[in-house]
Amino acid sequence: MNSLISRAIAICALMAVATLFIANARKAEVPVERAVFATFPMEIAGWRAVNDPPLEPEVLKVLGADDYLSRVYYRPDNAAVGLFIGFYASQRQGDTIHSPLNCLPGAGWEPISQGRLVIPAVAGSDRDIEVNRYVIQKGLDRQMVLYWYQSHGRVVASEYTSRLMLIGDAMRLNRTDGSMVRVIAPIPHEADGSAAEKLAVTFVHQLFPLLGAYIPS
Repeated sequence: MNSLISRAIAICALMAVATLFIANARKAEVPVERAVFATFPMEIAGWRAVNDPPLEPEVLKVLGADDYLSRVYYRPDNAAVGLFIGFYASQRQGDTIHSPLNCLPGAGWEPISQGRLVIPAVAGSDRDIEVNRYVIQKGLDRQMVLYWYQSHGRVVASEYTSRLMLIGDAMRLNRTDGSMVRVIAPIPHEADGSAAEKLAVTFVHQLFPLLGAYIPS
């Protein structure tokens, strides 16, 4: 138990140092070119999207993203997944990417299982990608959540690793831009979640090749 506490303290200290280092860097960042999410395809391999209502101003303030996308994509068989992407042009001034799990309890959702999932042979990537895999619940409703952090050609599951890599990027590239990508699939009542995971993974395979234009490498 003491070792776990020590590790947690060390991680928090590293994240604090990373945040201070990035925030105190004076040099202007290299501007990056990207397409805005308003131009993101409303149809992906037969999935057709419906935009979610715009986020409330107070939610946007907490989120701190410079651009975001929030939609539900429907397949012809009525299967559906939710897609959220937040893009941060710079993380020097306190608006840093944080885990979407931070927002769940306030919305009534609680994680009931968590882990990592390796998605093999993703188009648009030269290797497998590892993502976070959570099952969340509110009342009798459950959802499968896959999410990851993406920046500068990398896909990272760990928030801590992503933050530490940000220090290297700030020093080496003079860039702190990045994104968080989240895909959610509903889990039918009494189901074990495997079908929802398969649905979400199928969508990720079709989504991933499009991300490069919106999340700069």
